[in-house]
Amino acid sequence: MSKTFAELPLRPQTIEALHAHGFISPFAIQEMVLPIALSDGDVIGQAKTGTGKTLAFGVPVIERVIAPNDLEWAGFQHKGMPQVLIVVPTRELCIQVTKDIDELAINRGIRTLAVYGGRAFEPQIEALQAGIEIVVGTPGRLLDLSRQGQLRLKQVSRLVLDEADEMLDLGFLPDVEKILANTPNRMQTMLFSATMPGDIIALARRFMNQPIHIRTQDSEDEGAVVTRIKQHVLRAHAMDKIEMLARILQADGRGPTMVFCRTKRTCQKTAEELIERGFRATPIHGDLGQSAREKALGDFKTGKSDVLVATDVAARGIDIDGITHVINYQCPEDEKTYVHRIGRTARAGAHGIAVTFVDWDELARWKMINQVLDLGLAEPEETYSSSPHLYEVLDIPTGSTGRITKSKPAAQKVVRAKSIEKKAAIKPKVERTRTRTKKYKES
Repeated sequence: MSKTFAELPLRPQTIEALHAHGFISPFAIQEMVLPIALSDGDVIGQAKTGTGKTLAFGVPVIERVIAPNDLEWAGFQHKGMPQVLIVVPTRELCIQVTKDIDELAINRGIRTLAVYGGRAFEPQIEALQAGIEIVVGTPGRLLDLSRQGQLRLKQVSRLVLDEADEMLDLGFLPDVEKILANTPNRMQTMLFSATMPGDIIALARRFMNQPIHIRTQDSEDEGAVVTRIKQHVLRAHAMDKIEMLARILQADGRGPTMVFCRTKRTCQKTAEELIERGFRATPIHGDLGQSAREKALGDFKTGKSDVLVATDVAARGIDIDGITHVINYQCPEDEKTYVHRIGRTARAGAHGIAVTFVDWDELARWKMINQVLDLGLAEPEETYSSSPHLYEVLDIPTGSTGRITKSKPAAQKVVRAKSIEKKAAIKPKVERTRTRTKKYKES
């Protein structure tokens, strides 16, 4: 096993790009996958989100691409046709994976394109016509472009299915099968998934060539995710949740935070209430247009907002380091959703805090999640926004209230004072004008 990327048989440009972005030593999944993938073997990688899967498949496919800056380019017969296809379940993951691949590939002139719905076809078609080596896309848009004859898949030699179980959950498996059937010249197929349902195993048997199944140690027990995440489960009243949330968001050491809701309506309402209380929050859910979703995600990544309120579907594929807190505003549906949610924090070896609100009518669902994951948290403590233990266990400063708009009234007073001064200055002028008008009429 290699201790550093420099010890692997990689191009100097790839090692240089890895080092430039702070990647010196591979994570567990990368260390196990890379030797097989670099030998052109088919791989099934089973690891949860946040373990470094993108580099595990990204580095091998970049290595095998014949790029415009390479010596082999002159004699390459299929210039400009996609050589690598990476299929992902969501738009957000598509954007994230494209960015990660592009950072490592750009110094060889490799052209990477993100293809997803909710955007106009024309820019994507223009990019394909200009020439692309690596395409990252969601199943629906990939098939649409393929049917139009704009995306030519026959020369794709490397195909990656990322988050395969999420594609199954979203009903994309038939589309994925069509894509696999339309890439007859595949030399390598890699499939990555947090879980391995029967349909995914059947897909692998049908389309993969003697794949090697790699399962990281953390994946053997989904409950292992808790080892780096400090979990708090609180029995909360529906009417008091927003107050509790507002106080938790003032905890010492809190950084970027994700708040999960089950419904789009609750997601939007919660974000609006937080904004009204003075927090830099932004919502992301299925009712928002693609531009609004991208802006919300962009604001969260750049720090313009530090609270992202999301539904489960919208949050799939969001890969952001540095999230310190995950708050389940509504209890998740099942243990898989719970693990996926709290996995947004404690990424790449870091530590994090997860807080779950459990309403009275959600206790049965929570007990089922607790039993499956063996968390030892079957009886959440009854908690209110004024409960002393809430402040104690989550490091909330004493005296914190449900609002942080303390400076707003003062600002309003300044504005009002300026307005009064302005009116006072205008009043004499108005009076003089009225006097002149009166004299004119009398004359």
